[in-house]
Amino acid sequence: MISDKMSNLVKNSSAIRAMFEEGKKMAAKYGKENVYDFSLGNPSIVPPETIKQAVFDILNEEPEMFVHGYMNNCGYEDVRKTIAEYLNKEHGTNFSEANIVMTVGAAGGLNIALKAVVNAGEEIIVIAPYFGEYDNYISNVDGVKVVISPDTERFSINFDELEQKITKKTRALIINSPNNPTGAVYSEEDIKRLSAILDAKQKEYGTTIFLIADEPYRELVFGGGKVPYLTKYYKNTFVGYSFSKSLSLPGERIGYLTIPSEMDDFANVVGAVSVANRILGFVNAPSLMQRVIGRCIGQTADLSVYEENKDILYKALTEYGYSCVEPKGTFYMFPKSIIPDDKEFCAKAKDFHLIIVPGSTFGCPGHFRIAYCVEKQTVLNSLEAFKKLADFYKG
Repeated sequence: MISDKMSNLVKNSSAIRAMFEEGKKMAAKYGKENVYDFSLGNPSIVPPETIKQAVFDILNEEPEMFVHGYMNNCGYEDVRKTIAEYLNKEHGTNFSEANIVMTVGAAGGLNIALKAVVNAGEEIIVIAPYFGEYDNYISNVDGVKVVISPDTERFSINFDELEQKITKKTRALIINSPNNPTGAVYSEEDIKRLSAILDAKQKEYGTTIFLIADEPYRELVFGGGKVPYLTKYYKNTFVGYSFSKSLSLPGERIGYLTIPSEMDDFANVVGAVSVANRILGFVNAPSLMQRVIGRCIGQTADLSVYEENKDILYKALTEYGYSCVEPKGTFYMFPKSIIPDDKEFCAKAKDFHLIIVPGSTFGCPGHFRIAYCVEKQTVLNSLEAFKKLADFYKG
């Protein structure tokens, strides 16, 4: 007999993973080359060769029990210092190793941040459309989710609604830019407006409101765009980062959490985050991968293929009659479904061997997500199927 809470989670498990599993079954039946699986944000490009070389060098050069042993729950100090210095160079910040906590991916970072600062019953705001796992992260700390309706015109922030929904019980707001599932990138103007609202609400209620930035797609920005570094605009900001996408290392679960010294009650927050890392069972981020990141900071895989895939898909889909806001980053696209029922639309797509995810999964019905982090040939081969799907509904 499993717990009531887990029973509910099992019944309502990830729709993305369910579609991914469906894709594998269809590939086995029809042949992988005849199924166009855009379900899971699993990078298709190989990591840089320097990652492999770093692993070899570390195992050959550093004492084995140092590489494989425990360290401070926050991570190796020299690796954290290297990351801090890199951020300072890139963003004009003033971090030290004291501001960096190594984490089990960005997800681990978000969970320890929430565990550190949220009390049961406090409100956590998410901006639709949003990554569905946020529901579970909020549930993990017995928080109350508050959803801001989507701005489907450009997938920015619905600021008027946000201002209305912040209350004395608001403890945190999760922001994701570049965004999964839309590919939107919040501008500096957006961030300044958001920061001003949060500052004003903190003063109005005499509370601290934390901004939790989920940034695994920071380097995946098109056309030379820039992603503002949020601690420069709002002091009570956690930045959760992952190397899953930039270095194509999703299964290695390595990332970090940035906590600026200016944050309210900084010392206690860092202490709480460190303890949260331990008591949630992470203990520390993977030891070997911490050492690898220390040697490869600032590098990326060849991310250019994602923009190529985006250009091919966006041009074709808009020609076929799909309505879509062009992504500014990530490897996701979020078109409108041709019929209002996005779940029915995605079910029908399987008849054309297309595996796509309903927008309802992200709190935004009437859309669907395409994860185009696949081989370019898969994108090209899928175009006829997308056209047939559109033609089916348009007669």
